[in-house]
Amino acid sequence: MSAQQTVLLRRGEVHSPADPFATAMVVERGQVAWVGSEGAADAFADGVDEVVDLDGALVTPAFTDAHVHTTATGLALTGLDLSTAPDLSAVLARVRDFAAARPGDRVLLGHGWDASRWPDNRPPTRAELDAATGGRPLYLSRIDVHSAVATTALLDMASLGAVDGPLTADAHHAVRSKALASVSPAQRAEAQRAALAHAASLGIGTLHECAGPEISSEDDFTGLLRLASQEPGPRVVGYWAERADEGVAKARQLGALGAAGDLFVDGALGSHTACLHEPYTDADHTGIAYLDAAAVADHVTACTEAGLQAGFHAIGDAAVGAVVEGVRTVAEKLGLARVRAARHRVEHVEMLTPEAVAAFAELGLTASVQPAFDALWGGEDGMYARRLGRERASRLNPFAALLRAGVPLAFGSDSPVTPLDPWGTLRAAAFHRTPGHRISVRAAFTAHTRGGWRAIGRDDAGVLVPGAPADYAVWRTEELVVQAPDDRVARWSTDPRSGTPGLPDLTPGRDLPVCLRTVVGGRTVFVRPGE
Repeated sequence: MSAQQTVLLRRGEVHSPADPFATAMVVERGQVAWVGSEGAADAFADGVDEVVDLDGALVTPAFTDAHVHTTATGLALTGLDLSTAPDLSAVLARVRDFAAARPGDRVLLGHGWDASRWPDNRPPTRAELDAATGGRPLYLSRIDVHSAVATTALLDMASLGAVDGPLTADAHHAVRSKALASVSPAQRAEAQRAALAHAASLGIGTLHECAGPEISSEDDFTGLLRLASQEPGPRVVGYWAERADEGVAKARQLGALGAAGDLFVDGALGSHTACLHEPYTDADHTGIAYLDAAAVADHVTACTEAGLQAGFHAIGDAAVGAVVEGVRTVAEKLGLARVRAARHRVEHVEMLTPEAVAAFAELGLTASVQPAFDALWGGEDGMYARRLGRERASRLNPFAALLRAGVPLAFGSDSPVTPLDPWGTLRAAAFHRTPGHRISVRAAFTAHTRGGWRAIGRDDAGVLVPGAPADYAVWRTEELVVQAPDDRVARWSTDPRSGTPGLPDLTPGRDLPVCLRTVVGGRTVFVRPGE
């Protein structure tokens, strides 16, 4: 299907606020032209280039993943993925096999280890990795990408000496820079294509690429934007994480939407680098502060005055507090209306006090969050509880409080930290491990579709109504329901009189929908084989 064709989709379920009972949709010149009933669809049948019989399938807006590292995702898909390794011995075995299979790689790259989930609860040592690789350079990022282990050969390349234990902060940035510099342009393009194709196969129509000098490279970023603009696939919106006036200039030079994304105020909980007010339960420190409130204010001032979006990575309560304090300082200087209009955004924001939630609403900050983090690390016995204690851990990722306060939510994966998995993301939000933080499937769906578009300043997309971009996905799924997260309200409803468009049943244990087709701007970018 080309973007210029006029297409009628019929005999399905079209998820649209324009008509909660819609079964058909017309797409023309890359936009939604009409949504309505099967009877009315007959009037369009003769005047279109193609008629698609949905055969009962569900049509939804394509998902937006609001936080992705595309090249790293592709490298994990095509290379050494340790996210499923059950223990340390399995990691070492996979490293040995990978090294043997890639004799020509200048630096071996792997991702995804998480010692907090292993019985022995420790990462591989430098000596173990030296033995497994035969002394070759190796970089293995932890699942949160805020620490890594490396072999002696790679440490030597980075002029770090024989450092033992996981690397964090500047040492980590140094080895990551050396490791990623070893990736050839051809390898990089292969990884990007793999990631984009995988996203399309999951009904994802737009990715927000969170890049920056400490994460990837300028060539990586501009190469991805160029590839995405030239080849069929998901849209890519780019953010570049560099600070203040230099960051504004660089973002514009590179074609970024904003100087935002992973502009680090702190690190991550798993690596003990998120910045906290009180010490970790399992460590005698409070993490790392990369930026203070004054630095935040400088950056937000530069971006607001330039008419550019600012944004930060903040996870710990002290880091989130620094962001709030810094943005509030700018609002007092430049005016609240200008700050709100800029739609600055903050990534992750896991540790939020009620005061911080209220401040986000007041300042118009978008919370770009990853529900899969809670599914992976939440709960009474999860990594969060080990790092923070159960009481502090129970306050993390308060999606319901954010929604009640009116804070704009945009959902993402932070892939490759957690996988691209939009329906799984919705399930994680609706069935949060802390019941008080759960939100309805409908609210989660909005955050993962329209929320991602609103986060880039677009209010006219992410929803199937006339005039909106024709970014949609077609799904094979079971009966549609209206699903709420709390027994005090109706959990299930299939009553058409409710006037609420239904969505798939995401109860844990049930099969998730299967993507049959993904369309971006009226152009088909994925068709499931056999369909």
